[in-house]
Amino acid sequence: MPTDWGRVAGWYDQLVGGEGSEFHRQVVLPGVMKLLGEVRGRAVLDVACGQGVLCRLLQQGGAEVTGIDAAGELIDAARQRSDVGIRYEVGDARNLDSLPMAAFDAAACVLAIQNIHPIQGVFDTVARRLKAGGRFVIVMMHPCFRGAKETSWGWDEANKVQYRRVDRYLIPRKNPIISNPGVKDGTYTWTFHKPIEDYVKAYRKAGMLIDAIEEWASHKVSDSGPRAPAENTARKEIPMFMAMRGIKVELAGGLSPS
Repeated sequence: MPTDWGRVAGWYDQLVGGEGSEFHRQVVLPGVMKLLGEVRGRAVLDVACGQGVLCRLLQQGGAEVTGIDAAGELIDAARQRSDVGIRYEVGDARNLDSLPMAAFDAAACVLAIQNIHPIQGVFDTVARRLKAGGRFVIVMMHPCFRGAKETSWGWDEANKVQYRRVDRYLIPRKNPIISNPGVKDGTYTWTFHKPIEDYVKAYRKAGMLIDAIEEWASHKVSDSGPRAPAENTARKEIPMFMAMRGIKVELAGGLSPS
């Protein structure tokens, strides 16, 4: 199923910009760089790179960077904002046949894996492009607490507590995302909800062992209003993002686990 964001590239580019949204800058990108580890002098692949926000940050850290995305419009925006030292390609994240095998020390897929279906192809093709011991970091909206339409904030008036309601967690589903709120042009993209176990299985089937799972809270702070203390507590208690890191492993004889 084609799920690229080419049709809404203009809107999405305005939303994210050249350096990422506020959430990118304050939470996501610092977390990704920490999980990737030292990148200087290493080959790093950004899968579903969009307009190249992470690619440019990786290059600043001294990495040799390749970015790939299915939306040619976003790759054009990435090239316009980047220098020629970053290699960009238009391609499907589930099929990276244009890239050499076992050529990358690390890879990342940031806030895009939930917009791709099915996902196993992403993990398989990335694993084949990683060197032994290579890292693959994914970041997504937290599947437990940030599912489109099936999670929401609630207010317990008696106890003055803000809580998160979660429905249909174990049921895989797809939901449309209105890509340009306020403009009724019928344009939308898809998000695909899967429980955490599906991502764990995808890593395992691709021959990668998960060595890190992190849950990141919002950096936002409410500073006014009667519910501000409860809102701030809820933000700290209920993560907004989830990150996972898998390591490509090989058994004796060059075989990968299955």
